[in-house]
Amino acid sequence: MTRMSDDRPVYLRLRDTIAARILEGRVSDGDPLPSVRSLAAEFGANPLTVAKAYQTFQEEGLVVVRRGVGMFVAEGAAQRLRAAERHDFLTNRWPGIAAHMRRLGLEVGDLVERALA
Repeated sequence: MTRMSDDRPVYLRLRDTIAARILEGRVSDGDPLPSVRSLAAEFGANPLTVAKAYQTFQEEGLVVVRRGVGMFVAEGAAQRLRAAERHDFLTNRWPGIAAHMRRLGLEVGDLVERALA
């Protein structure tokens, strides 16, 4: 999900990485998320930056905080996250991709063929 040339703030790139883990099933509904400190160490990020990324999930209701225990993926989070990501892709990213495909003369079949190869 995260693009190498991404110039967005680090907390948003971290958010994308965590979201990818949820969408890929590496972290399931009800599972604990790594602590802020451990995730900061894993990515070489400032703990405040990781906390800000986690806060975005809290605001969206995708995680539940259990005081003194930790942060957990909320029930239905993967489904809601997938729906939001699909909407973002179709609304914000797809139009540019489709236009680029038209400029290159690419057809959907070309992409399917490539994906199956």
